[in-house]
Amino acid sequence: MTDLAHSDAEASRVDQAIDVLLAEHDPTVTDPVRFLGSQYDAGLAWVSFPPGHGGLGVPPSLQKHVARRLQAAGAPKGIAHNPLGYGMGAPTVVAHGTMEQKQRLLRPLFTGEEVWCQLFSEPGAGSDLAGLATCAVPDGDAWIVNGQKVWTSWAHLARWGMLVARTDPSVAKHRGLSYFICDMTAPGVDVRPLRQLTGHAEFNEVYLTDVRLPSSLMLGQPGEGWAVALTTLNNERYMLSEGLAADSAMREAIRLWRARPDKMSSEAMNLRGRLLELYVRVEATRLTTLRAEEQRDSGTVGPEGAVAKLATTQLNQQVTELCVDLLGPAGMLYGSYNELRQPELSDVVGVEADTPMRAYLRARANTIEGGTSEVLRNTLGERVLGLPADIRVDKTLPWNQLRRS
Repeated sequence: MTDLAHSDAEASRVDQAIDVLLAEHDPTVTDPVRFLGSQYDAGLAWVSFPPGHGGLGVPPSLQKHVARRLQAAGAPKGIAHNPLGYGMGAPTVVAHGTMEQKQRLLRPLFTGEEVWCQLFSEPGAGSDLAGLATCAVPDGDAWIVNGQKVWTSWAHLARWGMLVARTDPSVAKHRGLSYFICDMTAPGVDVRPLRQLTGHAEFNEVYLTDVRLPSSLMLGQPGEGWAVALTTLNNERYMLSEGLAADSAMREAIRLWRARPDKMSSEAMNLRGRLLELYVRVEATRLTTLRAEEQRDSGTVGPEGAVAKLATTQLNQQVTELCVDLLGPAGMLYGSYNELRQPELSDVVGVEADTPMRAYLRARANTIEGGTSEVLRNTLGERVLGLPADIRVDKTLPWNQLRRS
């Protein structure tokens, strides 16, 4: 059956490209970076992107078909070693970048040769991202950046960072921002690890001291940073909802229930009731999320991604908590809290890739990262349901006149 989001001719075109790619580059013997480069050149990196930039100009609904066929053939995953670049950086570059930026940045991003990170949140600007204080001052054909970012995943491995900085403090906070691709190897970039509850240090704080960025690394025009950042954020929420699928944790919970010797006590009956309730909610959320994905498959990534992120992250916390409870006293044990620098972020939050205890601890961050649940509820209320916006007395005031803590 043909997906309504694409035609038979488009599906056939994609299949032909996959056939040629696999025939000329056997993924079982081809170097992963070389294979991914060939996948990009074939237009199968992001099929909805324009030809010549990793795509074929076909509907994004065909990307899952590409992933299924290549996975079955044993091909490497482009997202595995560079999830922030793949899921957030690339869509932002293709939407707002110049031809030169697309040609320079997209291919090594997809092959994993250049890892990306996100330089958005600050100690004083998390939920209120538009209130950020990192500044960029023009200096000839470059900008001098000073400030501090925090909770930056993969900054210690990244070549490029998606950076939002204030270039005009004399206008309203949303209007005075600009978006840069920050060279993480530039002088003045200082990355320091942040140890988490799990013992890992996948997040970092980043200090930017007189970092010189050429104007060619700005995405969009000065003052357009908020609009560009929304592209990144909307794609981030879709990416997180996919990577934090609560149904993976539910499969682990079912396995733990089946392995439990005691199934008849009052405690066991309580756990069974929680399991059944969460199973229904996970399935209902999966179906609801499919409706939100229809907007993305049509080629437009909008605020509907907040639906998937909000529901999935909350459920992921509840199901991982159930997994720990199903383990009984063993659920209180933890292998080690020794600091560990995360070499790869793939499956960091997945139950299947690690112990249920670590998944439970890591899931505490789910409702904060990528936009807090409170912010997402406001987004859904205002931009999806059309409800009146909250009263914001600082929305039109110049940023340099706002009171800051």
